[in-house]
Amino acid sequence: MHATVVFFPPYFPCHHLNSVESQLPTLQECCQDGRTRGQGGQDCTILPLISSSHTCRIAQEQCCAAVVLDKLCDNGIKLGRSQGACERPLFEGEPWETEISKVMCCDCCMLGLMAASRGSGCELQGSLSLGRQCDHTAKACCGKNTEEGTPNVEDVNECLKGSHNCIFGQICINTEGSFRCQREISCGTGYELRDNNSCQDIDECTLGTHNCGTDFLCSNTAGSFRCHPKERCTDGFIQDAAGSCIDINECLAHSNPCLPGHVCINTIGSYSCRRNTVTCGRGYHLTEDGTRCEDIDECRTGNVCGDHGCVNLLGSFRCECRAGFIFNSITKHCEDINECRYYPGRLCGHKCENTEGSYHCSCSTGFKLSHDGRNCDDVNECEANPCSQECANVYGSYQCYCRRGYQLSDIDGITCEDIDECALPAGGHVCSYRCFNVPGSFYCTCPPTGYTLSPNGRTCQDIDECAAGSHTCSVSESCFNTQGGHRCLSFQCPPNFRQAAQGSRHDSSASMRCLKSCQPNDVGCALDPVHLITHTVLSLPTFRDFSGPEEIVFLRTVVAANPVLFSGATDVLFELVSTDEQYSFNVVKRSSHGMILGVVQQVKPIVGPKDIKLEVAMNYVKSGNISHRNVVIIHIFISEFWF
Repeated sequence: MHATVVFFPPYFPCHHLNSVESQLPTLQECCQDGRTRGQGGQDCTILPLISSSHTCRIAQEQCCAAVVLDKLCDNGIKLGRSQGACERPLFEGEPWETEISKVMCCDCCMLGLMAASRGSGCELQGSLSLGRQCDHTAKACCGKNTEEGTPNVEDVNECLKGSHNCIFGQICINTEGSFRCQREISCGTGYELRDNNSCQDIDECTLGTHNCGTDFLCSNTAGSFRCHPKERCTDGFIQDAAGSCIDINECLAHSNPCLPGHVCINTIGSYSCRRNTVTCGRGYHLTEDGTRCEDIDECRTGNVCGDHGCVNLLGSFRCECRAGFIFNSITKHCEDINECRYYPGRLCGHKCENTEGSYHCSCSTGFKLSHDGRNCDDVNECEANPCSQECANVYGSYQCYCRRGYQLSDIDGITCEDIDECALPAGGHVCSYRCFNVPGSFYCTCPPTGYTLSPNGRTCQDIDECAAGSHTCSVSESCFNTQGGHRCLSFQCPPNFRQAAQGSRHDSSASMRCLKSCQPNDVGCALDPVHLITHTVLSLPTFRDFSGPEEIVFLRTVVAANPVLFSGATDVLFELVSTDEQYSFNVVKRSSHGMILGVVQQVKPIVGPKDIKLEVAMNYVKSGNISHRNVVIIHIFISEFWF
């Protein structure tokens, strides 16, 4: 009977499956290829592909891994049955292979063997919380041990029963009819444990496990080995650590290798001796007999100091330099003294220029040299009238400046040019309407009608024709002032509505409120939800640099913005019934002081002059139904100007 337990490996990569596969090997063929390669000892994670299918690749890897793991588990079960122990020194292979053979197979098999020997039965899962794989292995070993029980003589496992006599530091290994004790601690580096429990030296040279280079010979030693170079060096050379022959410098390795009066010269592999010769130093020369050195009088042999004085010294000379020069003991020449460098800031007020044997002072631009030849006085350039308008002398220079309305030229810095205020980047804001430049100034104008120039001379102020009485409206019409003009307005209430009494608000003559007033028994009028129609008038400019919504009208109500949620609560919904063709307006709902507020906004730029009529419906909703509706008609007059 043979027991096989399959475990999943610690890690195998997963692959995504292709959705379309055609004319590929079957999964059985892919699996058989993996099993064959696993039995041959190949690495299951780098198998050669027999198909481009990811599914076939997975089948190859998993079937290969199953063969490897079956083999490792079988080894662990066999060792547990034969040896009666699962000590790590008994296992071979990588750490992960030992972990599977010992922990997952051998140890679990030992649990089954122990249960069988005690007659406690092979159902261990109920009494022990073993994993599925370990429980299966234990049952297999337990079942085989009970089935093979016969009247024949059975071997006694002394290691399992504890009847061995192995001492501390040894492990018990069961044998047929007996047992043996094996040393538990290893012999150390360079030795191996023999079957007789003794340590024997490992011959690394014979086994080829040494690391000697190709130029060295391996020599075995007890517990180790030595590397000896193959090449032998000749005389005059010595071998370095890498086995190469390098030259010996005999002149340094030996003391006085040459006779007195000789000098040692090293050569490759040897050395030579050369007789000393008389050599005189600088400032000396050999005597006529060539036996000694004597001083040279440089002051007599040539003009070494030029027009300076010369003093001979033993083995050298020195020049006596004139004023403004200094002797350089290295070059043996008289060199000019740079007074400007040696005395910076102390000789001249501004600039110091070195000259041969002396120096000269000069001044920066805007200054002149004073009578003492060292200091500098300021030059008043304004005396020569260099500027076109005004000149201010400053220390070392001058500054031109201009009167109001003029600016200094960027080209020459002295000419004053008229400032065109109308052409400046902010010229469009200097005047409200038109800007006219004049030399040194400018003036503003306003449109010919509807405006007048304000006292500041720049902005245009609207003329209120209605207040001034200069309008052309009839008695039945209302005068409404607009920016740059006026309108004569006359509003009429539609049928079933009557005009409400005028209030005292400003411009009340330009607004009108129509209240619902139905005739008796007029059911259609009574069912009409519109209760109030309001006409209002608004004058707007053409917004310059329009960048976002402009709020123009606020529709206030007396309805609470956040009422308590119950069936009788009232809400107000705002609806823009009619607008211009470009949909330049909208209405949004807000809250103000706890009440619902409608805000009419201009959302697109409009270029005037233009007249627009907006109609906004205010629907009062209660219990999901419109209880009544107020209509606001807004007459908007947009001027062609921004002011």
